[in-house]
Amino acid sequence: MEKEKISQQLFAQVDVKHPWLAMTSMLIGAFVGMLSETSLNIALPTLGKVFNVEPSSLQWLVTGYMLVIGIVLPFLSLISKWFTTRQIVIFALADFAIGALISGFANSFTVLLIGRLIQGIGTGLILPLMFTVAMLIFPPQKLGAVMGVNALVIMFAPAIGPTITGIILGALSWRDIFFIFTVLLVIGLLFAIFTLENINKITRPHVDILSVLGSIIGFSSLVAGVSFASESGWTSFKVLGLILVAIIVLVLYARRQLKLENPVLNLRVFSKVNFRTGAFLVMIDFGIILSSMYLLPQFIQNAMLLPVAMTGIIMLPGGIINALVSAISGRLYDSIGAKIPATIGFFVALLGSIMFIFASEKSSVAYVITAHIILMIGCPLAMSPSQTHGLNALQGPESADGSTIMNTLQQIVGAIATAIATSLLGIGEAVSHSSNKAISFTSGVHFGFYFTAFLTIVGLLLALTIKGKNKSQDIELH
Repeated sequence: MEKEKISQQLFAQVDVKHPWLAMTSMLIGAFVGMLSETSLNIALPTLGKVFNVEPSSLQWLVTGYMLVIGIVLPFLSLISKWFTTRQIVIFALADFAIGALISGFANSFTVLLIGRLIQGIGTGLILPLMFTVAMLIFPPQKLGAVMGVNALVIMFAPAIGPTITGIILGALSWRDIFFIFTVLLVIGLLFAIFTLENINKITRPHVDILSVLGSIIGFSSLVAGVSFASESGWTSFKVLGLILVAIIVLVLYARRQLKLENPVLNLRVFSKVNFRTGAFLVMIDFGIILSSMYLLPQFIQNAMLLPVAMTGIIMLPGGIINALVSAISGRLYDSIGAKIPATIGFFVALLGSIMFIFASEKSSVAYVITAHIILMIGCPLAMSPSQTHGLNALQGPESADGSTIMNTLQQIVGAIATAIATSLLGIGEAVSHSSNKAISFTSGVHFGFYFTAFLTIVGLLLALTIKGKNKSQDIELH
């Protein structure tokens, strides 16, 4: 029995000849998906002028995309029991490419938004599958480094997105953003066709329709309610009604999942303290990233009055630092666990948030770059260790459930955080009472970063509760 346990800890659950080659198509898909998640932030002012759309409507290009991801994500566990790994990945990459082409050729805001929503389906399938497959095809003692690479993809893409978009907008057209996505996705599709192996087992379980409807209605109502607050106000009947519907439906949905023998989303994994803590830390961290990455490009363009190409260049150093820290933080978990890097990460992110709260329309470019770098040190430092800490608390089929739940809530929180930042941006502008647009916009950005700073404080306090390195996956060889 003891030898069997050690064997399970030494070897991967599924034997694959070339694990990293098998992961390549999903890594490319996840990179483009996350790149798409924040790359449009820097293009929003341009798109607003092109299609004559207000910021409250423009935010749907970001929140709508994340909303679809959040709706699709919970079904990945069920979908992976009905379709092979190859079928899911090939469909997801092809779907994303089609959505990117629709957005690239869009002649109206509505068509552009439809293309974005279609792209969200592909990302919603790829993201959790990447983590699930990694948990299966790599041995436990290598998961820290593997999750570090996955986190590098997820964290680097949002950080580098504004820079790439700024360069494209400065030299080409906003349409080329989506055409470049398509090229990358075609490359990923070729890897999926020629190198990806089937990992999951097809069992075709019963599909609970009530759970499907509850998930779609609950999560979409929640994100829609918060998003509408930026244009209708938090006390409007529409906003309060949608949020109330979301709460009722999600409570009923959660109760049903706990009673079903084969739930769509296995919420029982939240009984594991380490998973629960890791999941909440990842959600908070992602909320910090998405809210700040939504506010910063607009601050540079609308408050500091710098051109879009310059915005991308300003955000490049932070993106590079983000990549470096993401690569290192995964290995930190293997040696010292999650508590130290997560605690330091959230504290550093708090310092970066405070610096942005004190930024003004007259702040130097060096000041903004420094604040961004500090923020981009903190967030990835906390992300990968927290994620690995949570997922390492689970074993077997629970790993897939945990990955799906963590990614679902991450996207939902990201959409909500962006919507709240948008709402606070408008409130801050309204209370500034300044006729100078740059000054009033700066006031709005400050309100948005108050929320970001609040999230960092919550993350810091929660990181302090981590019990230490999860020993369930560790082995000692004598």
